[in-house]
Parts: sequence; C-alpha cells; structure tokens
Amino acid sequence: MSGHSKWSTIKRKKGAEDAKRAKIFTRLGRDIMVAAREGGGDEGANPRLKLAIAKARAANMPKENIERAIKKGTGEIAGGEVVEILYEGYGPEGVAYIVEILTDNKNRALAEVKHAFSKHEGSLATNGAVMWQFDQKGYITIKGDNDYDELFMEAAEAGAEDVLDEEGVVTVYTPRDEFSTVEQALTQAGYQFDDCELRWFPQNELEIPKGKALQNMRLMEQLEESDDVQTVACNLSITDELLAAYES
Repeated sequence: MSGHSKWSTIKRKKGAEDAKRAKIFTRLGRDIMVAAREGGGDEGANPRLKLAIAKARAANMPKENIERAIKKGTGEIAGGEVVEILYEGYGPEGVAYIVEILTDNKNRALAEVKHAFSKHEGSLATNGAVMWQFDQKGYITIKGDNDYDELFMEAAEAGAEDVLDEEGVVTVYTPRDEFSTVEQALTQAGYQFDDCELRWFPQNELEIPKGKALQNMRLMEQLEESDDVQTVACNLSITDELLAAYES
C-alpha cells in the first residue's frame, strides 16, 4: 500500500490548488449531502455523516457550507439530488481501476470518465469485471506529533488491521466492518484526522514498463481532477522511481 499512500501524500500537497478552485468543497459537500440523505441529519446517529463532517472540518470548510449541505441532503432546502455511481475500467497494460462518483449529472460524469480513459488508451469495463481484485478498507491519517506506540495500541485494540508511520504521517488501515469502531475510538482518544474514509485497495499490484506506468498515473490524475470523482483506486505498483519521474 505504500506506493498508493505516497500518491495520496502528493495529492494532499496539491490540495491547496484544489481548494482555491473550490473543488474540494464541492466534493465534500456532496459526500455530506448523500450521508444526510441516507442516514438523516444528526451526526450523532449517523456515522457516515459524522465522518463526512469531520473531513470537511479538517479541510477548513466553512460551517455554513456544512450546514447547507446537510439541509440539502435531508430535503430541508432544494438541491440535494446527488447520486452515487461506481465505474470500473482498465488502463494501459490492463491496470484495473475503480472510480467512485458523486454527481448531480450522471451524463456529465460518465462523459468525463469515458474521455479520461479514452485519452490514455484505457476503457470502461462491465460491473464486477475488476472489483474482485480489490478490498475495501478504512483509511485514516493522523495529524500532529503523536506517540506512535500509544497510537498503535489504541488503534489495534479497536480493531485496526495495520498502523504505519510513513514519512511522518501515521496511517491506520482497518477492515471495512471495523472502520467506524476504530474511527470512534481514535476520536474519543483525542486524535485529529487529516483523512478518514473507506477506500479500495488492490489485492495485488501490477508492475508494468515505466512509460505505461506513467501513462496510468496521468490517467489517475485526470480522473481525480473531475468534480464528480470522489476517489480513484487502481492496482498499479507505484514505486519511488515512478513517483520521482512523475513529479519531474
């Protein structure tokens, strides 16, 4: 998972640019709307909404934006017609992709995803074609200067699968079913999150020639730039060498 965690770190570094364009707030707002629509507007009784709000606060999303997104989701005000879609696809050299969408315009979202795959010599796949190659797990990154051993024990006792210190960022991985329990335990222990969500992780990573690997990374970048795309997962093996080449 280390390569994909480093890729996530790169995306966090680029987050300031996204915030300027308000893309990150758009995505977070949609996540809050869907969570409120499905489980109600009380974050105390809706774990998914609580997580979405925590992510929004971590990104410094204004309180009024959060409240408006909740009301859109519960139907108190208009504008909450957002749907969730999951697309599967293949990039160059058969790299498998899962793309999670939250959108108020399915046709626009599909067109943008299709265009990204086509531009980079990939294609969409049928439902279930690649999902079997992935596991959905909890992904939590922790802010601040923390005692690793204490954090490890707290997370492990709550059901975490792994706790890694990667270049000063502590990342907690959990089984899907233990995600909410671990999140609540770490919250109650006073830890502050940079990120907290369910993500798709490949069971095995695919090593391919450098040129094709970089082409896949450009595909990932284009997909993630879409306002409608929430997350992108693939089974490409992302090495330090590839990251250096991509950033150069």
